[in-house]
Amino acid sequence: MLVSYSSSSEDESDCFTVQRKRSCNVTCHDEEDSRFGKRTKLEAVNSHGSNAQNKEVLPEEERGRLPVPDTVLHMFREEQRVDDSAQHGGRVRSFKHEPGNWATYVFLPYTPDEAFLELLDEVTALARSLDVPLNHAEEFHISLSQTVVLRHHWIQPFVQSLRNSLADTKRFLCLAQRLNIYSNSEKTRTFVGLEISTGHAQLTELTKVIDKTMEEFRLTTFYQNPSFHVSLGWCVGDRTAQLQSACLPQLQSLLDHHEDGPFQLRIDCDELRCKTGNKVFSFPLPK
Repeated sequence: MLVSYSSSSEDESDCFTVQRKRSCNVTCHDEEDSRFGKRTKLEAVNSHGSNAQNKEVLPEEERGRLPVPDTVLHMFREEQRVDDSAQHGGRVRSFKHEPGNWATYVFLPYTPDEAFLELLDEVTALARSLDVPLNHAEEFHISLSQTVVLRHHWIQPFVQSLRNSLADTKRFLCLAQRLNIYSNSEKTRTFVGLEISTGHAQLTELTKVIDKTMEEFRLTTFYQNPSFHVSLGWCVGDRTAQLQSACLPQLQSLLDHHEDGPFQLRIDCDELRCKTGNKVFSFPLPK
């Protein structure tokens, strides 16, 4: 039997061929990897350079912060108030409006009846016929304090102090039948009012009690020699001299010769009130 054996030269040739193929494969892969790596690095460099050109460099402390939306920025902005006296019959503020400041005063309210309102119409009509543009008062009361300014966080302790001070004050009666002329301290308005006669002493004691709370909060106290009254109407400017000389006698005559007899205003003082801004606090007086 004959057996064929491959020569050693053929084996070596085949082996060499296999090794060359492997070497070629490795070399090709290395070249591709090298080219891919270079391309990746180049793209990364180009990408980084492009982003660096488009991005604004921020200070270190501002990096990572998100911008605040405009809606939030404008949420707590205070509105600028412009006082227009033409919208309030020509009235001028006694003090400038400031956010957080609340105009405050203490008073005894009066609820008008039909007879009082009819008389008020007659008084204002007569004043206008005498060339005095008298306007009706918006509300009727006896002032027991000056108008002062309270900060918002003072309101509750101020009201509580008043409530404690008034705990022992008894209700009483006030009467008024004489007209008088008044003006505010700025001389921007003039008033026609009914001056209190009966009840003046009780009102004086009441203002002393209220003044203690005013002093506690370092606020302005009431006038030294007050003329307690209920304002019927007002006009713009200082018309005190004109009203006293030309109008007051005729207006008083209207009250004295009323169709039902001399007019007398009666006020049952059974409740005090404190108005601060748009809030009103009530203090009932015991019997």
